[in-house]
Amino acid sequence: MDQLELDSLKQLANKYVWWKTPDEAVCMPERVIAQVMNIGDYDDVRELSRQVGDDVLRKVLLHAQVGQFGKRSWAYWNYRLGLASVDDVPAMPVRRFE
Repeated sequence: MDQLELDSLKQLANKYVWWKTPDEAVCMPERVIAQVMNIGDYDDVRELSRQVGDDVLRKVLLHAQVGQFGKRSWAYWNYRLGLASVDDVPAMPVRRFE
């Protein structure tokens, strides 16, 4: 990740990962990206997509943790990234107790 991407991610972290400092949050960039994908406004999502690209967004979605996405954003991103059709969205991640 280059400095421009890191600075942009810190700005997004400041807005969307309020429980950590931006420096702490960017230590786990996938968490920041998932948070913006889940609750980001239109402009921030567009900027994130431009900065990191669809391949990174797909990776974050495919490796999402339980609770990182709401139902609407889960369906949207699976469709938007070509991972599902409108009527065939994969199940959201679930917590398993073993």
